[in-house]
Amino acid sequence: MTLNKKQIQYLKSLAHHLNPVVMIGNNGLTEGVLAEIEQSLSYHELIKIKIASEDRDTKNLIANAIVRETDATNVQIIGKILILYRPSDTHKIILPK
Repeated sequence: MTLNKKQIQYLKSLAHHLNPVVMIGNNGLTEGVLAEIEQSLSYHELIKIKIASEDRDTKNLIANAIVRETDATNVQIIGKILILYRPSDTHKIILPK
């Protein structure tokens, strides 16, 4: 799914007050973490994930793997926080055109 600039800005504004629902620690991206991300995306559509790695390349690799495995859209990465969006069947979030 590709988002235009207006939709990305809208999702960023919605995500601003959210707390991370999943935290990826020293064990990295495991099956259990992916299952939790899937469940959170299905319920919330827009989530924040905290990646504890200090290395920028490692964070980008983890973020790309999450996007690939969950079929979500990477809205933004700021520091250690990844913001993901994936519309559900109920479409709780209505995106602007």
